[in-house]
Amino acid sequence: QVQLVESGGGLVQPGGSLRLSCAASGSIFSINDMGWFRQAPGKQRELVAVITSSASTTYADSVKGRFTISRDNGKNTVYLRMASLTPEDTAVYYCNAQAEALTSRGVGPLYDYWGQGTQVTVSS
Repeated sequence: QVQLVESGGGLVQPGGSLRLSCAASGSIFSINDMGWFRQAPGKQRELVAVITSSASTTYADSVKGRFTISRDNGKNTVYLRMASLTPEDTAVYYCNAQAEALTSRGVGPLYDYWGQGTQVTVSS
């Protein structure tokens, strides 16, 4: 199994910045894409940003130029640097990783793993 643990959420004023971190641990064989999603109250979960194992990135239009995703493959960790935050960025942010786990039968299938979520609130 693979576990994802997020950190770095909190309350920030409009125009402020935050950095989220997500560390993967467990019986990891490989990790492909890692990403961040968010879900605001009453809305569906949406993609924020994704980064491949070769560091190619994709961003939602709403965060382009303000958010930066990065990863440290040696630490199995993905980061999301968020700047120029607005109240519309308020949501629970979830980390996602597409990973293969080591099992008693060998390498398991590629599977989507999720973190528990971290709250980001942008308010004055």
